Amino acid sequence: MMSQSERPDVAEIRVPFRDVDMNGQMFLASYISYAESVLASFWSSRPDVDDEPVYSPSKVSCFLHRPLHYDEPATFTATIDKIGVRSIGFLISIDTGEERAAEVEIIWQAHAPEDQSPASLPEETRDWLYRFLN
Repeated sequence: MMSQSERPDVAEIRVPFRDVDMNGQMFLASYISYAESVLASFWSSRPDVDDEPVYSPSKVSCFLHRPLHYDEPATFTATIDKIGVRSIGFLISIDTGEERAAEVEIIWQAHAPEDQSPASLPEETRDWLYRFLN
């Protein structure tokens, strides 16, 4: 179970039994699932924008520094890695104690809601994102 911190860009877990394999290591898909959850929380704190585009992931990758294990505490922190004209690159770092366990990179593309054509990021969204640029 994730617990939200006071910040929308940070969430904490203790690795649950359901998320570990027979070697006691957290499943790769679980890193991505928790990263997407903290990203959804972070994204919900963005400013309201008229005619906001819709966003869809175009890339998701996970780099494992060392596996997390059952009942280990982990902190997921979302930051902005890249701000493009029509895309946003998020980097979610996963730390246990002072040690970096993993990083999940998620890239979203902006699309017009009507026809899914590529759309530019709204200026208000872009300004908000720059505050979290890594």
